[in-house]
Amino acid sequence: MSIARIIKLLAEEYGAIDWSQHRDPLPELIMTILSQNTSDHNSRQAFQRLITRFGTWEAVAEADAADIAEAIKHGGLAQVKAPRIKQILGRILSQRGSLDLEFLRELPLADARAWLEALPGVGPKTAACVLLFSLGKPALPVDTHVHRVAKRLGLIDNRASARKAHEVLGGMVPAEDVYRFHIYMIEHGRRVCRSQRPRCHQCVLLTLCPAGRYLLEPAMEHGVKA
Repeated sequence: MSIARIIKLLAEEYGAIDWSQHRDPLPELIMTILSQNTSDHNSRQAFQRLITRFGTWEAVAEADAADIAEAIKHGGLAQVKAPRIKQILGRILSQRGSLDLEFLRELPLADARAWLEALPGVGPKTAACVLLFSLGKPALPVDTHVHRVAKRLGLIDNRASARKAHEVLGGMVPAEDVYRFHIYMIEHGRRVCRSQRPRCHQCVLLTLCPAGRYLLEPAMEHGVKA
């Protein structure tokens, strides 16, 4: 299947997009951790309360995990995320002597990814988010929307793990298209290729999608408009 064709169709549907930096690497790392298993609204609220409560990341690193959990409690899973954040900040300080992660910009992609994934609780998606959104490196984050749409399109096997999906899709999408592909797949997953009751009859990728054609076959065979 042509990645270029998928991007072209989604670009026609959702418009042109260009890369722009979200945050510096460390805030992006913390924000990505806070975003796990919660809504964008809740994670943004937790992030802002963390900054308001402690003021600096150095202060967060020195704080008790219980105090961090109190600050981020509205983001969900605070008892898991708080000690993880503290552990990550402590590891960075011990290895680098500061919390500045700008050095990752100068590393080859594979080395930068490996360094991030060596941090406590940082997997391929979190590392890719930091690399792509903060540093502009062609690392493809595979979130739940990207994973679902890619499986339905047949780009990855239905049984593919998150790590395998990162490997396969990361090797499939040209470096210059990684950001656009990621954003378009998320947008399409939210609007059309939803987890429940996907809107296959409205999908610009239907002719490329074996799962969509399969879902619409019963209706088409009986002359029913889906």
